[in-house]
Amino acid sequence: MHTMWKGTISFGLVSIPVKMHAATENKDVKLRQLHKECQSPIKYEKVCPVCDVELKNEDIVKAYEYTKNKFVVLDDEDLENLRKEQEDKAVEIIDFVSLEDIDPIYFEKSYYLSPNEGGGKAYGLLRSALEDTGKIGIAKIIIRQKEQLAVIRVYKNTIVVETIHYPDEVRNVADVPNVPEEVKIVKKELDVAKMLIEQLTTSFDPEKYQDDYRTALLELIEERKNNAETTTAKEKPSPDNVTNLMDALQASLDRAKKDKPKQTKRKTIPKKKVAT
Repeated sequence: MHTMWKGTISFGLVSIPVKMHAATENKDVKLRQLHKECQSPIKYEKVCPVCDVELKNEDIVKAYEYTKNKFVVLDDEDLENLRKEQEDKAVEIIDFVSLEDIDPIYFEKSYYLSPNEGGGKAYGLLRSALEDTGKIGIAKIIIRQKEQLAVIRVYKNTIVVETIHYPDEVRNVADVPNVPEEVKIVKKELDVAKMLIEQLTTSFDPEKYQDDYRTALLELIEERKNNAETTTAKEKPSPDNVTNLMDALQASLDRAKKDKPKQTKRKTIPKKKVAT
């Protein structure tokens, strides 16, 4: 399993060297976009709208737009120093709380923690302490140049880091439109609804659920492939030097004709008659 971060988790005087691994993965079926006419993949180019030129990575800098069209430019060295300064700090558990105290709306992404060299005993100590007390830790951690608030808990004998949103990242529920304050409910209807919930109540078993759309999409793709209903992107035609040279010469000739100043006809002055 790929290690995406190495650091130290600390609580009190106990420090645990750990490695972090992504606990989840995106299983979306990625579809490419093709040109309908020639079935070639579409390219997305970074182009400056003012200079009208395509940009390379080295031509691009990061900046913060503090007001419309006004920016503070930050170079890579600034950001790298700031990131390294924060990442070098130990991830300290600030508080211990109950998992039930955190609404699921705050949870974002999960990561597994494994002990790094020499950290096995301290890792086991934290795991046992969390299990016995039924508490979870709250800490801050830098992941991909962003400081994240995180929950540290135990999942199937493994310590897990769950990144959670800061309060100001959760939108105000009062801003949701058209939510009724109070609705008059008929008791009979409510009883039937509660009875239905009771009938459908069961223990959560994640294995019984699957992504039906993704399964159907993959089956459709496989069926088309087996029936030879496929397409091949056309290769970009190689430049014809002769044709290009003729085009360039013709363009130069046309430009020369266009830029050549027009000659004005001289007026002929009639000769004076000599008196005899």
